[in-house]
Amino acid sequence: MEKKITVVIPTYKRPELLSRCLKALEEQEFDKSAFDVIVVSDGPDKYTRQLACSWKYASLIEVKYLPLPDKKGPAAARNAGWRASDAPMIAFTDDDTIPDPYWLQSIWTAWKGEPAAVYTGRVVVPIKGRPTDFEWNTAQLEKADFVTANCACTRLALERVNGFDESFETAWREDSDLEFRLLQQDIPIYHLNNAIVLHPARKARWGVSIYEQRKNIFNALLYKKFPKMYRERIQRRPAWNYYLMICCFLLGIIFALYGAYTASVVLFSAWLLMIGLFAGKRLKYTSHTTSHILEMIVTSAAIPFAATYWSLYGAWRYKVLYL
Repeated sequence: MEKKITVVIPTYKRPELLSRCLKALEEQEFDKSAFDVIVVSDGPDKYTRQLACSWKYASLIEVKYLPLPDKKGPAAARNAGWRASDAPMIAFTDDDTIPDPYWLQSIWTAWKGEPAAVYTGRVVVPIKGRPTDFEWNTAQLEKADFVTANCACTRLALERVNGFDESFETAWREDSDLEFRLLQQDIPIYHLNNAIVLHPARKARWGVSIYEQRKNIFNALLYKKFPKMYRERIQRRPAWNYYLMICCFLLGIIFALYGAYTASVVLFSAWLLMIGLFAGKRLKYTSHTTSHILEMIVTSAAIPFAATYWSLYGAWRYKVLYL
């Protein structure tokens, strides 16, 4: 039977999460023979292969496994998935989501047969109590205009924009890049409030926000491609507060080395004040445990340096004036 929808899931070495996602797809209130699932492993991963193969032979839904020979990022994995499908509609989600039972039915009902159309659903991040900073940032997905954890595109729409840009080598800004190119081609993007996926926030290691700053490389790439839309939809102005914090810290050291201790104290005091304000802003809606407060203080001091370094690296790498 010809499939109506193919669900593409990029994954890499997260079989437990993938299994949970596949179980939710198996429970879809949609004709099981009308859709299939393509699991794309972003590089060699024997445990994912074993899991996907077990679902292939013991599941109510059709699951195909497609491994990439090398790790290239979720954009490349999604491209491999949709290009391997014959269905007219391609739905994308991630291995750490739990699609609602009516997810696929909502998408299919909304599609009126337009050759080139895109649908983006609602992402719900369930959080109990006061979240950590990482959980709070994950919860901002609920406000995003377009996320690949919950979207569906007709095959023609993907063909017109040549799919995802594989230059985005990690899970960051590749969804905005696709959205901007769809808008450039005047391909309509419809928002479906009843097409829902849950996106539980994963546990993160202490200080994860410092490591997350590496993603700023791809902010530079997106800015190079779409400077106007980037400023309108992503970041209205450069992170001047980060640059000011760095300047106060570095000038404080320089003045101290030259014996200008009063000026040095003033600069370091200003730097500490800005760290306190930054940490306080991050703690406003998040956990107030001792460990989390300490993490916010330490990472608030480190983030401006890490973010600026990776932003400048991205600007150099992609030859763009990005601050």
